[in-house]
Amino acid sequence: MFIFRAFIYLIALAGVAYLIGLEGYEFKTLAKYNENTLTEHMQDILTLSSSLLFLYAARLNDKLKVASTMLAALLAMMFVRESDSLLDQNIYDGAWETLVLCIGIVLAFFLRGKFSTIYSSLKAYSETACYGTFLAGLVVLLAFSRVMGRGSFWTSVTGENYMRIVKNIVEEGTETLGYTLILISAIELVFICRKSRHLTTSV
Repeated sequence: MFIFRAFIYLIALAGVAYLIGLEGYEFKTLAKYNENTLTEHMQDILTLSSSLLFLYAARLNDKLKVASTMLAALLAMMFVRESDSLLDQNIYDGAWETLVLCIGIVLAFFLRGKFSTIYSSLKAYSETACYGTFLAGLVVLLAFSRVMGRGSFWTSVTGENYMRIVKNIVEEGTETLGYTLILISAIELVFICRKSRHLTTSV
């Protein structure tokens, strides 16, 4: 079963890479890789799916409930942030900041009276097999993609031949990779929680 899931994840990662490239093949020199493109929409789907899966995992395992809920809130905030352009255009400028604040307030209310369990829940999550995948995805997303997407780096390397589209492809591509790894970790957490729940109920 594990080998089968590993094969599925391999195909999924290859599929994500193909879809990122598909945008370039379709629009060629007109490709922009900005906030209204296939790559950005994939990021929206990945973040929302991860958030919902972490929420589902929270319902399955009491020991991981706090950690899973915190991760669900984090991914929900990322989803809102990735949708900032759409929110600014259809609601008002800076709407995403208000929504992120609302999510933070809801999370704070959830954690009220549970602060003593935060460490133990996060520690329990760090001992799961999917923790490393989540951490790798987070590092790729928040650190690696940002460093690789620096305009100063690309202008230094390419000089007069600098094209912003190249920087965008690298930055958005690595961001999508990070989000994909996080989704995989969320899926694996659900499997872990379901297995743990099954063992508990069968005893």
